[in-house]
Amino acid sequence: MFDHDGGMLFGGVFMWLFWLVLIVLIVVVVRAVAGGTGGNRSGVEETPLEILRKRYARGEIDEEEFNRKRRELER
Repeated sequence: MFDHDGGMLFGGVFMWLFWLVLIVLIVVVVRAVAGGTGGNRSGVEETPLEILRKRYARGEIDEEEFNRKRRELER
């Protein structure tokens, strides 16, 4: 079963290493194709002020609330 030079042992180790590398490579490719992080796809974090502006633009908050929260953020 085992050679005196450890051939079978190293063959088994390299087999496991091969499959591990292959699985990691597949995961990397799938994440790249699927868009990576899943959340913010641009890879850049939005600032709180940008989020506030988007909420105002979508009509989630009115002008008074927008201005109040903007002043709080700018302090």
